[in-house]
Amino acid sequence: MDINITRMSSKGQIVIPKEMRRNFKEGEKIVVIQGGNKLILKKATDFDENLKEDLEFARRTEEAWKRMEKGEFISMEFDEFIEEMKKW
Repeated sequence: MDINITRMSSKGQIVIPKEMRRNFKEGEKIVVIQGGNKLILKKATDFDENLKEDLEFARRTEEAWKRMEKGEFISMEFDEFIEEMKKW
């Protein structure tokens, strides 16, 4: 999972960081899904039954950010982290 920070312009435009748009082509249609304060971007050609998984991923990501902001995160070694991620 990649995490990056961007900002919205006064015209409502958001730049997707270069390293996160490698698999997107200029002019490609993108579906934008809003659920609460979450936005999910997905290629229109890939928009299918995986929507439920995408929303669950967004929910878990938001929960993790809230825990991090409260200082409720833990530190672990790389291999331990990978094993924990496999449980997701």
